[in-house]
Amino acid sequence: MPTPPRSTYRLQIRQSFDLDAAAAVTDYLRDLGVSWAYLSPLLTATEGSDHGYDVVDPTQVDPTRGGRAGLDRFAAAARGAGLGILIDTVPNHMGISQPAQNPWWWDVLTRGRASRYAEAFDIDWAFGDGRVRVPILAGTIDQALPDLVIDPAPSPGVMRYFEHVLPLAPGSLPTDADLTSAETLHTVLEAQHWELIFWRREAAELNYRRFFAVTTLAGVRVEIPWVFDETHAEILRWVREGIADGLRIDHPDGLVDPGGYLDRLAAATDGAYVLVEKILEHGESLPGWWETDGTTGYDALAEIDRVLVDPAGEAALSVDTPDYHDLIHDTKRMIADTIQGAEIARLVRELPAAVAEPAPVVESVEASVLHDALAELLACFPVYRSYLPAGAAHLDSAAAEASARRPDLAPTIAALVPVLADPRNAVARRFQQTTGPVMAKGVEDTAFYRYNRLGSLTEVGGDPSVFALSVEGFHAAQAQRQASWPLSMTTLSTHDTKRGEDVRARLDVLSEVPERWADVLAALRGHASTADASFDSLLYQAAIGSGPVSRERLHAYAEKASREAATSTGWWDPDAAFEAGMHAVVDAMFDDHAVAALIAEFVAEIAPAGWSNSLSAKLLQLTAPGVPDVYQGSELWETSLVDPDNRRAIDFDERARMLAAVDAGFTEGVLPAVDATAAAKLLVTSRALRLRRDRPELFTRYTPMTAVGAASDHAIAFDRGGALAVATRLPIGLRARGGWGDTVLLRHRGATVDALTGRRFEGSAVPLGDLLATYPVALLVPADPTP
Repeated sequence: MPTPPRSTYRLQIRQSFDLDAAAAVTDYLRDLGVSWAYLSPLLTATEGSDHGYDVVDPTQVDPTRGGRAGLDRFAAAARGAGLGILIDTVPNHMGISQPAQNPWWWDVLTRGRASRYAEAFDIDWAFGDGRVRVPILAGTIDQALPDLVIDPAPSPGVMRYFEHVLPLAPGSLPTDADLTSAETLHTVLEAQHWELIFWRREAAELNYRRFFAVTTLAGVRVEIPWVFDETHAEILRWVREGIADGLRIDHPDGLVDPGGYLDRLAAATDGAYVLVEKILEHGESLPGWWETDGTTGYDALAEIDRVLVDPAGEAALSVDTPDYHDLIHDTKRMIADTIQGAEIARLVRELPAAVAEPAPVVESVEASVLHDALAELLACFPVYRSYLPAGAAHLDSAAAEASARRPDLAPTIAALVPVLADPRNAVARRFQQTTGPVMAKGVEDTAFYRYNRLGSLTEVGGDPSVFALSVEGFHAAQAQRQASWPLSMTTLSTHDTKRGEDVRARLDVLSEVPERWADVLAALRGHASTADASFDSLLYQAAIGSGPVSRERLHAYAEKASREAATSTGWWDPDAAFEAGMHAVVDAMFDDHAVAALIAEFVAEIAPAGWSNSLSAKLLQLTAPGVPDVYQGSELWETSLVDPDNRRAIDFDERARMLAAVDAGFTEGVLPAVDATAAAKLLVTSRALRLRRDRPELFTRYTPMTAVGAASDHAIAFDRGGALAVATRLPIGLRARGGWGDTVLLRHRGATVDALTGRRFEGSAVPLGDLLATYPVALLVPADPTP
């Protein structure tokens, strides 16, 4: 097997940036210092998909992304540049928004339970009276009839409803009938293996498992051997033929048995490098028995963000902030009661089939009470999921809290727990697949848009009730990663982050100036407000953190954020009046001179400190234990907002020109300034990546280093086995105290060179005012490499 990656660089492959375009940047990635290229999903996805997670054909590389030949050309280019290749894969679900594009789903809709693919999808056929429910109608069947069109050619024909096309079952089309009559339409509809329903009924009545609450992504049962084999044949070919060196596994928690899946994958790939997109809650550990090298890095992101947050700002920023634990209980309960209703109803239906005692006691409880109790358990479940028999304590914890919150449900909860704790029960296995969607939709996609004291804390995999992390806590987390998961990915930005890394770095500054921020926010709201104080804070933080930002991007963010928050508007029933006022606030940021001036002045005030945080965060991520990933384009300032904003096109030509200029300047002793050009970030990124790639012997351990002096709390330093990283934290406070003063870094004696500036340092006590005179970060390496 190839050597594991020393770093990765994520590329979003799509029609507008296909595999040939990716091949054209491999030399740039090599020059940047990247070890492996990391590609987004490549299998054929729904036409027009920018992300690729809606796979419709697992047997081929998407032709619009370059096809098999394009992947071969990319692989040749990557190998020529000395790059390994990591590829994102999607085992949990397939895209079904355009059924004709998905041969498996089309066959199921055509033949129903007789289709060989029927068992590949997680469908409750009994609940649908033998049919798959398709929630696409704008009303009832009778209301939709005028818009339903039967097209008999080619045989056996299709049914059309606006842009939707569904196959007719063989023999279901009557001969010599008026295909436009209501009677014929009803007759034909009744004969299908699918049932059209009003789209609003999906939340309660859908009968197939989805990805979270996305009805157009149907769950796939890869636990069935032939399904695994056929969905992974192309992926395994990549590994077998040396095209892919490693795989990233999307959402393994959606699978019925993630550990079993990883076992099978490891056997099929001979133990290739594998990462899992596993969200760990605060204090939770990755299952140690999984055949994986680690997570995709959100746990590291949370640690890096919080060590740069000033704990002294928590009280002032938390005024009128709701209790987080109660908030997420309520938002998770809302999700359980609405868009996860169908999944809970299926759990209720499966309870009678449970094999373990006391199932008969459960059977005596009314379905509505069981539904209520399951919803409350889901709302109280503390992590994404358990992996029974491991993790049963999480269920006990949820039961204790749910019973305390709802004493009326305590007897039912007590009866449910033994059933849900026994992995022999299908309902217990399915409950584990349901906790994750409730957590994701209730917390990341709802509560994170309501809990707005400091936006940088509301990030995927983070607990925003944990305000800050001490330097000692940061060191402990890194030492644990080095000891337990040294090949786990670390990240600062991904296609799923709510904000780009440099938006968060700037927002971290607010923790140092909470009173000043309160005054600015009050002044802004005095000029333009949605009348929702919490959302105003979220919206103005987005503008300030990403600024300068375009009007169009901010309008798009405001719409998504407000509907996700679901307090003043929502996706299903948008409040036109609120949204008009919200968009007026966005327009005021550009058209109202007073508002625009307030934002511009405050951004100018905190931007330098934000850049300091950005460079510190980047150096910490790139040099700390784990395999650092650079999300496409984030070697410069990454000021994206939530997707799809973070999938905007990247100008690689400009980056290549800038890198050449940075390299030329470094050779001549001319270093870039820390300014809006982001050339300083490019310098830090390229030097750290090159060092990790070219001198891995300098990154073999983790030893916290000590700073002493009046400003020592503002330094983070660690030795990785020869490479010694130093970063600044809380730059506003550092400036207020007059700088580093007498503070020194204590280290081993010997000649070293700062890889970022080329300056030489000797002695065991290095004045930080000298070491960090040019940049807020330094990366010391031995001056004379050991032969």
